[in-house]
Amino acid sequence: METPKTSSLIPSFLYSSSPRSILEKSPSPAARSSPATMVSRKSFLIASPTEPGKGIEMYSPAFYAACTFGGVLSCGLTHMTVTPLDLVKCNMQIDPAKYKSISSGFGILLKEQGVKGFFRGWVPTLLGYSAQGACKFGFYEFFKKYYSDLAGPEFAAKYKTLIYLAGSASAEVIADVALCPFEAVKVRVQTQPGFARGMSDGFPKFVKSEGYGGLYKGLAPLWGRQIPYTMMKFASFETIVEMIYKYAIPNPKHECSKGLQLGVSFAGGYVAGVFCAIVSHPADNLVSFLNNAKGATVGDAVKKIGMVGLFTRGLPLRIVMIGTLTGAQWGLYDAFKVFVGLPTTGGVTPAPVIAAAEA
Repeated sequence: METPKTSSLIPSFLYSSSPRSILEKSPSPAARSSPATMVSRKSFLIASPTEPGKGIEMYSPAFYAACTFGGVLSCGLTHMTVTPLDLVKCNMQIDPAKYKSISSGFGILLKEQGVKGFFRGWVPTLLGYSAQGACKFGFYEFFKKYYSDLAGPEFAAKYKTLIYLAGSASAEVIADVALCPFEAVKVRVQTQPGFARGMSDGFPKFVKSEGYGGLYKGLAPLWGRQIPYTMMKFASFETIVEMIYKYAIPNPKHECSKGLQLGVSFAGGYVAGVFCAIVSHPADNLVSFLNNAKGATVGDAVKKIGMVGLFTRGLPLRIVMIGTLTGAQWGLYDAFKVFVGLPTTGGVTPAPVIAAAEA
């Protein structure tokens, strides 16, 4: 009796169906791992756990599609989940006299708006950060490979941190263009009770009030917040994960279980998130202020908040929020990569693939 084929839960476009993307058959595992077989293939393939015998070719269109979709899940779901924390944080930044602390902020919101009010603005949060996550992770993988190729194997290994920084900064420039309109509506909905219920009525109301250009009024401060944040997020994560595997875990990464690897991803992401929150916090205060006050400028924000306030107002809550958020994002992103048959991020530098012609 023929065994029924298990249907994949992942869309078929995430897998390369070309002959190059199918693992070559060999008589035994030993033959498959022999040097002659390894150098004869030009493509570096990872077997998929959901479709045995098939894999996603590294740095192929299917690879970037998988990373992009993983970014959607990673950023969209996590940011939506912490909407209550984000809501309190934004209000503490805009009206510190009323929202004096985290606990009092939650108490005031509960009293004035009820439990339902804690998730005000969740739709623009989900849509905006899904779009941002798609660009952030997808383009990071692209630019990291692109800059590594430009530098060459020797310099790519020697200056890998610079490549992480350049790749993440380039990706975030694009990601913030996708995020900015949603962020503008989100902040207005969350910090001005009665302005709108959410995205469906808040977006047209915002455009009517400030025009389409107003949606991008906060783009420069958003870049100021997100580019340093993302550079720190990716570069520190890659470095921390590499150090964990080098100094804290006795076995090489490829000998560790997938569960342990995902635990390392979460731990590295959490620590990276703490650094991210600190370096990007002044710009975060500026974004909240500018999107809340019609016609306000950066000078107005500095004058009202003060230089010390830019660095400290709402910082403890943001450290908790961003640390948890970043850890969860890396955990989700790498979990999805593992699910479709790709390796987790960081921890080991892949050896260059040598073509048969060059052997």
